[in-house]
Amino acid sequence: MALKVAFHTLGCKLNYSETSTIANQFLENGFSIVDFKEDADVYVLNTCTVTESAEKECRQLVRRVLRQNPNAFIAVTGCYAQLRPEEISSIEGVDAVLGSHEKFKILSLFDDFNKKNLSCIYVTPIEKLEEFNSSFSTETIGRTRAYFKVQDGCDYKCTFCTIPLARGKSRSMQTDSVVEQFSNFLANGYKEIILTGVNVGDYGKNLGTDFYSLLKTMLTIEGDYRIRISSIEPNLLTDDILNLVQKEKRLCNHFHIPLQSGSREVLRLMQRRYTKDYYRELILKVVDKIPNAGIGVDVIVGFPGETEELFLETYDFLKELPIGYLHVFTYSERPDTKAINMSGIVDVAERKKRNNMLRILSEKKKNEFYRRNFGIKERALFEHENHDGFMFGWTDNYIRVKDRFNKLHTNSFVSVQIDELDSNICNVKNFNNKLINAAG
Repeated sequence: MALKVAFHTLGCKLNYSETSTIANQFLENGFSIVDFKEDADVYVLNTCTVTESAEKECRQLVRRVLRQNPNAFIAVTGCYAQLRPEEISSIEGVDAVLGSHEKFKILSLFDDFNKKNLSCIYVTPIEKLEEFNSSFSTETIGRTRAYFKVQDGCDYKCTFCTIPLARGKSRSMQTDSVVEQFSNFLANGYKEIILTGVNVGDYGKNLGTDFYSLLKTMLTIEGDYRIRISSIEPNLLTDDILNLVQKEKRLCNHFHIPLQSGSREVLRLMQRRYTKDYYRELILKVVDKIPNAGIGVDVIVGFPGETEELFLETYDFLKELPIGYLHVFTYSERPDTKAINMSGIVDVAERKKRNNMLRILSEKKKNEFYRRNFGIKERALFEHENHDGFMFGWTDNYIRVKDRFNKLHTNSFVSVQIDELDSNICNVKNFNNKLINAAG
């Protein structure tokens, strides 16, 4: 009987992509995959270290697994494992701690998955991480989109971030390998490929190329598809990339552009690589070139030194920008970062208050963006599932849409008109039920 393995992922889409790659390795070696809540022989936790809550959740998950099956083999990997291997190994019941490099080698590191008396730690020092490990994931819901990691690591020195410590310096997948895997996605029927990485706009830095050149190369591949950029730093969203998105229909008119703070002083403390004025001009440039572009923004509240006045500066800055939604993060003290020693600590209750204010603003921004698109013709990619007679999908500019279920439209690009808002989802009208190709 095949051994059963279960996976749980904390953190970003990049982590989900990497978990999917590890899961495929287990499948190829005869394992069957079960839900994390079910009884399994092996449990793999892919962790995050961006917030303290992610580390706490990791410890809670280990305890939950041991209650389900005290004899299960438990492996913990990911950024938390890279940064705090000894801490994780001290958690009762953990059998293996695997660093950023070793996570893809678990099946070669262990001859069996019997419970260990002591944790085994396999972690390569971060300064020795040179190799790029490719990964990808496909959505379990929808089966239309694939997340594709083309870049890893980061050379930036933001004072709040542990990612460079956990993933090492920026490195990229060889362009010919990107094209090969991209072609495989298309051959397997995926219509939307989402390019991911720690700092995806930094692609090619170690290869003598750049992200713009990668996009141009990928677009030489014929097919009915679209490419979405998961997130890109403002200083790396170049005019060349914007112009390419403007003219190329197979590139989604959707950008997720981290800001982190709308205060000049807080940006300086964070050691971000742009100014408030630069960010504003970039957003205005995007909507000038691509009027219907969907724009998402990352922002952190409660950073050391962020007074109420400086927070309101961020709030007002975001309120005036023509953006579509926010991803709001509450600052969390992380070991080995510059920020942890900064003065001006913000009370935790105040951090939560500011987080809530920006989440409410995000809902207003999304509502405004959706309404601005009423009556506009867009292209939507619909998923396979029939939800009580309805189907769901995403437009190029990242509007969630709903229509009457039509099997012919599943995993297909459909020309639609954004009609009305219904609980954060837009109903649409079809144009004569006409299917369109991604270049149309």
